[in-house]
Amino acid sequence: MITASPAARITPDAPAADWRQLWREAVTDAAELLQLVGLQHLAGELPPADAGFQLRVPRGFVARMRHGDPRDPLLLQVLPQLAELDEVPGFVADAVGDMAAREARGVLHKYHGRALLIASGSCAVNCRYCFRRHFPYGEEMAASGQWKQALEHLRQDPSISELILSGGDPLSLATSKLEELGRGLADLPQVIRLRIHSRLPVVLPERIDDAFIGWLGALPLQKVVVLHANHANELDASVDAACARLRAAGATVLNQSVLLRGVNDDADALAELSERLFAAGVLPYYLHQLDRVQGAAHFEVDDRRALALVEALRARLPGYLVPRLVREVGGDASKRPL
Repeated sequence: MITASPAARITPDAPAADWRQLWREAVTDAAELLQLVGLQHLAGELPPADAGFQLRVPRGFVARMRHGDPRDPLLLQVLPQLAELDEVPGFVADAVGDMAAREARGVLHKYHGRALLIASGSCAVNCRYCFRRHFPYGEEMAASGQWKQALEHLRQDPSISELILSGGDPLSLATSKLEELGRGLADLPQVIRLRIHSRLPVVLPERIDDAFIGWLGALPLQKVVVLHANHANELDASVDAACARLRAAGATVLNQSVLLRGVNDDADALAELSERLFAAGVLPYYLHQLDRVQGAAHFEVDDRRALALVEALRARLPGYLVPRLVREVGGDASKRPL
């Protein structure tokens, strides 16, 4: 294991580091990442730095990677690969029909009763399989202009009872920006539930700070936080603490994973992830088949193997620890079970 820097380490006797500073200190150079994990000899296998999707990973997440292991499941999720440059039939820029579901600036309306806001285009970590790696964030930011267009759309549709914050990562926004949204929602009595999809409690758990918890706890809504972890090694004591704070603020905490070749396409790895999540007070929710976004074909696991893996999980875990295997298909009325 890499030794975490003092700024990335949390101890009971020391205050948590400011998440914004840790964000700024993220690794953004692939050669540096390889050096940090003792794999500098692989630098010649990297794609060009201007290949179109920048590397970004917090140093605390790097510290959880296995030193000297080119197959480390955390490293593989963030390290650029030459395979991303391959043009593979069926893998496209808009893999799940986001733009066809656009209703207003930064507002996607795919499913009955739920609207999704593209709250931010920023992420603390750039996952190489990201289904929105080609999304036009510059044109589609719901938080722009104090959320005015998004709130007006919600006001005109009384069927929307659940608001989903996504991105990018909505927790990349300052808490003051989230407070703006909260004030706007106070005028929308039909919205009874707020769901936040975020990878930050896993990759940058310092984001779950006092100010954020104060805002979340005071919201007069049902609250759901959906994390994104794909492997048990992503979870450590700092993530456990962040999850405990979310639950104490009244949030139901779920997890969704993506099935990724070479990362977690193994029954032991998936079972360990479910057990580790539950130990942190998090329920497994979805196991997504890969969204067929351009640049991610090397992560795909075929459906037959995916189904066999879920059957293996059912044979060894209680039902509440078996995530639902689904695929998102543009135009469908819900996620498609497999």
